[in-house]
Amino acid sequence: MGDLNGTIATICIVAPPIIFAIIAHEVMHGVAALRLGDDTALRAGRLTLNPISHVDLFGTIILPFALYLFGMPVIGYAKPVPVDFRVLRGGRTGMMKVAAAGPLTNFALAVVSGLVLRVMPAFLHGSLGPTVVVPLAQMMRASVIINVELGVFNLFPVLPLDGGRVMFGMLPLAAARAYARTERYGFLILLLLLYTHWLDVAIFPVINMALGAISWMVQL
Repeated sequence: MGDLNGTIATICIVAPPIIFAIIAHEVMHGVAALRLGDDTALRAGRLTLNPISHVDLFGTIILPFALYLFGMPVIGYAKPVPVDFRVLRGGRTGMMKVAAAGPLTNFALAVVSGLVLRVMPAFLHGSLGPTVVVPLAQMMRASVIINVELGVFNLFPVLPLDGGRVMFGMLPLAAARAYARTERYGFLILLLLLYTHWLDVAIFPVINMALGAISWMVQL
């Protein structure tokens, strides 16, 4: 019973930051696309923080919570925000900006969460008290970790991840076209990298560096 209560408590702490991090990531893709001339996401009603418009049962809920409970890097996804890359101003540069908007949003949320976490001890003895402040502090700590993990993972240079789209924009056109043909195998590549632990080797040091940088910036 104690383990069940602990699991429920953990889910209540990590659920809001996981869902918000994933949804904000997707929304900002659409916002960046809108600023660059593509209103597809706006017309589809996807420029909203309403979870109903974005949540994917497996990618937003089951997968990230399972990974968190097993102590693995949290990855997840919402329903992709539709973007018509053909109409973006700036061509491939515009596509890179749209792709980068999601991970950059996660890093920004990690910094904001860290700043909130830093000031929360001042409220321990106030009207809110430890029964409110302590769970909120745990939620902010989880938000820092979750957003860093999501940001780093999505910058991994494998299509269709955001890092893959940034890589596509950086490559010479002929190489980019050849690289684009790997997108159909992207999910299988990620599964192979996860199974062989190469993904862990690649992203864990980056995650630790990002967490260290945020801790230094907000003086946690």
